[in-house]
Order: sequence, then structure tokens, then C-alpha cells
Amino acid sequence: MQTYNIHPIVMGTKIFDKGMMTYQHDYGKPYTIPIYTWYIEGGDKKILVDTGEMNPIVSHDREKAIGGKIYTFEEGLALWGLTPSDIDMVIHTHLHNDHCENDYKCENAKFFIHEKELARIHNPHPLDYRYLEDYIEEIEENQQIETVNDDREIVDGISVMHTPVHTDGGLSVLIETSRGTAVITGFCVIMENFYPPKEILAMEMDVIPPGTHVNVYEAYDIMQKIKETADIIIPLHDPGLSAVREIP
Repeated sequence: MQTYNIHPIVMGTKIFDKGMMTYQHDYGKPYTIPIYTWYIEGGDKKILVDTGEMNPIVSHDREKAIGGKIYTFEEGLALWGLTPSDIDMVIHTHLHNDHCENDYKCENAKFFIHEKELARIHNPHPLDYRYLEDYIEEIEENQQIETVNDDREIVDGISVMHTPVHTDGGLSVLIETSRGTAVITGFCVIMENFYPPKEILAMEMDVIPPGTHVNVYEAYDIMQKIKETADIIIPLHDPGLSAVREIP
């Protein structure tokens, strides 16, 4: 089986209440999260998971908060000798704007997106203000999208699992590495969600669901499944990965 290395690239940040990440905990605590594109290196395809923000705010304060540098899409890809037109495939965890703003730049890529996520971006609930269909109009018009409706292999050593935790069509990405199966979560969490502090464990909670979720009980169970499946857990927004160049 083909194995891969995963390169986190910070392509934006958000500052908000930490409770947006940790359901029922740490409300009122300001928190800065990185927004990533993940370059999956290995095999004969140039593959990304998500494409990040189009115009990220780059500041000393934000970089200090996350412990790493912030790049534009072009700058981030250039770290690995790539341009947007070099990308063959993009796998989307979900279609909230901060995960797909650079899609249109990947003119030669095939995009793998869950069918429920496509339905939601075209008909969002009023609560779903993070969806904006403008960001995927070009790739739709160019027929670059391949819809996903079940767990499936994308290429040898890379597969997706439907994980409707944060959104209806969330896809977690399972990637075979030299040290086992890495899972990039299809939902917006940090490492603390999977490894809670002692006071949370004392409440007999093994994981903390994200603050924004579809169904909190199902979210809890899906996170438990991810924890059992993965040798390496890669939360979508953990600051601890912002200065990491390669996983594993």
C-alpha cells in the first residue's frame, strides 16, 4: 500500500470564543485557531485536503498566538515547489468558507465533496452563515467535482469516512503513513477535544464534541470511533501543528 507524508500549511486564522471548539467548556475565553491546507505528499498525484482562506490576515500577534507562520495559498504551496495549477486532487472536509476559498485557483484539480455538503452550500439554513456558494461556483461550472455519498477509497492509501459532526457532509480523511493511519478530522476541533483535561475526564467524558455540531450525541460517538481508528489524530484547527512541517 502507498504511504504518504502530510504537510500542514497555515492559510489563515480565526479569533473567537474557545467554546466554539469545546462544547460546554471554556466559554468566554478568547482563542486563536489556525486554518490549514494539508499537502499530501506521495504517489503520483498532488493532493490537498481543503484550500484555506483567500486573503488571510497576517500579523505578528496572530502568528505568535498559533506559534507558526501564516501564508497565502500561493506562498504555502511554493514551500513544496507547487503552484495551484499543479494540484491534481482536493479532498474537502466540508465547505465552510475558510476551507474552500481558494478552490477556483486549482483549475486542473478534481474535487471530492460529500453530496450532503453540496446540498447544504446551495440551500443553507439561516444558522449556516459560514457557507457561501460563490467559492465553488467555478469548479461546479467546470465540472471538477466528484461527489461522495459513502465511505470510499480516493486513491491507494487514502480514503474518506463520512463524519457528520460539525456539518451534514463532513468527510474525515484517512491517510496511510509509515507510522500507521493518520486521520484528518472532517470537523473543526483541536487536540483537546480528543484528549480532555483531567477535570473533564473526571466527569466521565472521553472526548469533547465541537461547540458547533449537527447532533452532539452522534458527534461524541463519531469522535470516539475516530479515536479508535487513528494511529495519528490530526484535528482540523489545532495550533500545535502550525509549526510542524511534516507528519509523521
